[in-house]
Amino acid sequence: QVQVVESGGGLVQAGGSLRVSCAASGRTFTYYAMGWFRQAPGKEREFVARINRNGGSTNYADSVKGRFTISRDNAVDTVYLQMNSLKPEDTGVYYCAAGQIARVGVTPSDYDYWGQGTQVTVSS
Repeated sequence: QVQVVESGGGLVQAGGSLRVSCAASGRTFTYYAMGWFRQAPGKEREFVARINRNGGSTNYADSVKGRFTISRDNAVDTVYLQMNSLKPEDTGVYYCAAGQIARVGVTPSDYDYWGQGTQVTVSS
């Protein structure tokens, strides 16, 4: 199995940028597609972005397309989420997830391993 730990959350003003990271350890990182999800208070966890095992394929939620970029560095077992032009509605706990899937995974059930989350707060 793999363990994932998020970092890099914080407080930012609307229009600003933030990068969150997810470091993996344990089983070989390249076995796993990686996803980012977020959860706002009182809401369900929602898909943000995903990247395949070699980094050659990415997908995004419509709400973040053009503003967020997911990437991974398999040399250091880390996946990143660069968030630009942040909006107050981007506020939430951001979770990193790993799954041994070949298809495009956009639901939480597609992923087997989760981090503890990192808080992102965007002020208006």
